[in-house]
Amino acid sequence: MSVPAPAPVPAAAQSSAAAQRPGAADPAPSRPAREGPAAAVLLVVGFVLLSLNTRVAFGQLGPLAPAAGFGTGTLTLLGLLPPLCMGLFAPLAATARRRLGEERGLFWASALLLVGAVVRILGLPGLFIGTVLVSIATAVVNVLIPVFVRSRFEPRRVGVMMGVYALSMGVGSALVAALMMPVWEASGHSWRTAIGLAAVPAALAALGIAPQLRHSGRAVGRGAEPGAARTGVPSGAGAVGTGVPGSASMVRTGVPGSAGTRAGDTRTRAGGAGVGKGGDRSGRIGRLDGLAWSLIAFFGLQTLLFYTTLAWLPAILVDAGVAKGTAGGMQSLFILGVAIGGFLTPVLAVARTDQRPHLFGVLLVCALGYAGLLAAPASAPALWAVVLGAGLGGGQAVAGVLYVKRGRDHDHVAALSTVAQTGGYLIAAAGPVTASVLHAVTGTWTAPLFAFVGVLLLSTVASLRAGHDRPAAGPAPVAGA
Repeated sequence: MSVPAPAPVPAAAQSSAAAQRPGAADPAPSRPAREGPAAAVLLVVGFVLLSLNTRVAFGQLGPLAPAAGFGTGTLTLLGLLPPLCMGLFAPLAATARRRLGEERGLFWASALLLVGAVVRILGLPGLFIGTVLVSIATAVVNVLIPVFVRSRFEPRRVGVMMGVYALSMGVGSALVAALMMPVWEASGHSWRTAIGLAAVPAALAALGIAPQLRHSGRAVGRGAEPGAARTGVPSGAGAVGTGVPGSASMVRTGVPGSAGTRAGDTRTRAGGAGVGKGGDRSGRIGRLDGLAWSLIAFFGLQTLLFYTTLAWLPAILVDAGVAKGTAGGMQSLFILGVAIGGFLTPVLAVARTDQRPHLFGVLLVCALGYAGLLAAPASAPALWAVVLGAGLGGGQAVAGVLYVKRGRDHDHVAALSTVAQTGGYLIAAAGPVTASVLHAVTGTWTAPLFAFVGVLLLSTVASLRAGHDRPAAGPAPVAGA
C-alpha cells in the first residue's frame, strides 16, 4: 500500500518554524529604501524644519523673565509643565505610531505644536494651556524621531542625523531666544508678541514634514524589521508592538544578534533592554531590566539638569551681579552650546559599541560649567553658559543614540524611547521646583548648584550600564503572566 506524500509546507510556515528553533539566526535588519534626489532633499529639509522647532517654546521665557516681570511661582510652574507633560504623554506616541505611522504621527504633532504656540499668546492662562499643548506635541516628537531616523535613513547616517536633530533643536531655540528681548523692546514691552514668534517655525515644521505623509502607514506590519521572524507570527497579526500601554505586551527582549525565541515562548534567550514585543494586544508592561532602568535614570537626570538650568540660569546670573539684559542674552549662548554639544556627541558616539567614554565626557563638561557658576559666575558668564550648554546638550542627544544602538528593530527602538522618556521626564519634572525651593530656603543659588553637581554623580553611576549593553544570562518572566 502506498503512503501518500506529505503535503508541502508553505514557505511562510517554514520561515516561522525556523525562527522558532533555538539558536535560529536572526534575519538581517531591513534597510530603508533609497530615495530619489528630490525625495531625499525633501526628507532632510522636513526633518531639519521639524527639529528646529522642537524646543523653541521652552527657551523663550528665560530671556524675558528678568525684564517682563514674571513671578517666581509662574516661572516655577512653567518650568515644571514641560518635563511633567512630556513624561505623562510620552506613551501617546506609541498609540500615534501604531495607528498613524511615524510620518503622520510627526505631522500631527507638528500641527499641535503650531496650535500650542498660538494659544500661548492669549494671556497668562493661554500661556499655561499652550505650554501643555506644546509639551504633549514635543513628547510625541521625541519618541518618534529615533524610530523615524532608523527607518528612513541608512544605518551609517544614523549618528549624523541624530546629531543634526540635536543641532537643529539648539539652533532654532538659540535664534528665537536671541530675538526675545529685541522683539519685546520693539513691540512696546509686549511679552505676547515675543512669545508669538514661536508660531513661525511651528508652521514651517508642519509644512516641511507634510511631503513625508505619502510614506506613512501603520507601524504594525510595516516596521517589524526582524521582529516578526523572532516571534514566528506575521507582523500584520499583531506580533509587533511598541511595548507600552495600548500596544502589544512588553516582554524582555534580546539585543541585536541574540538568539531567536523558543517554540511556544515569547521570551528571548538573551536579555536586552527589558522592553519589546509579545503576541497579544493586552497592553501589559513587562519587567524592566538593568539596562532599561539605567536608560531611564541617565536620561531623566540629564533632562532634570537641562530643564532646571534652562529655567533658572538667568536668575542665577542676575543674583551674581550680572545685568538683567546680559543675563537674558546668556540664555541664547547656553542654547547655542546645547546645539554644539548635541551635534558633536552623537556623531562621535554612534560608531562605537561602548558609549561610556562619551557619557563620561559630557558629564565632565557639565561639571566644569557648574563649577564655573559656583566659583566665578559674573567673571565669565558667557563661557560658563556655552560650556554648560555643550555638556547638557551632548547628554540629551547621546540618549537618542543609546535607544537606536540598543534597539533590536524599529519597534524595540520605539519601546526603549517611550519607556526611557516616560520615566525620565517624570524624574526631570522635580528639577525646577526643587531648585526653586532650595533657593527660597537658603536665599542663594549655591545650594541648588551643589545639588546639580550631586545629580551629575548619580548620572555617572547610571551611565555605567546605559552606555554599554551587556546581555542578561537568561529569560525574564512576562509581567502578569
